[in-house]
Amino acid sequence: MTNNMSGISVFLADKGIYFLTAFLLVLGIYGMITCKNYMKKLICMNIMQVAVIFFFLCFGQKNGGTIPVQVTGLMGARHYINPLPHGLMLTAIVVSLGTTGVGLALLTRIKEKYGSIEEDDIIKGENKF
Repeated sequence: MTNNMSGISVFLADKGIYFLTAFLLVLGIYGMITCKNYMKKLICMNIMQVAVIFFFLCFGQKNGGTIPVQVTGLMGARHYINPLPHGLMLTAIVVSLGTTGVGLALLTRIKEKYGSIEEDDIIKGENKF
């Protein structure tokens, strides 16, 4: 029994972040489909963005790799982590923040015009105009 549990522990330690990433992605997609509140949809969109960022950062890791700064005694690219995925994900985080800001601004305007951020109320309000 302990061998089985240690095997599961090793597997989760190695691949657990992928399950977390898949769970966050599925949670975000589920929320986008089922929620009728636009604020909740915006939060679910952010959850999906975090899942994509986790996914790319997981692929940017290397066992036994170090930061991409020249260290005496380490020769060759196999000893260093590729900095490109990390740089791209920093850009993705900035874009995510910008998207969230624009989304919040739009939600503010929707709330001013329709008095609600619920999808059903907005559809009913649109039929009045």
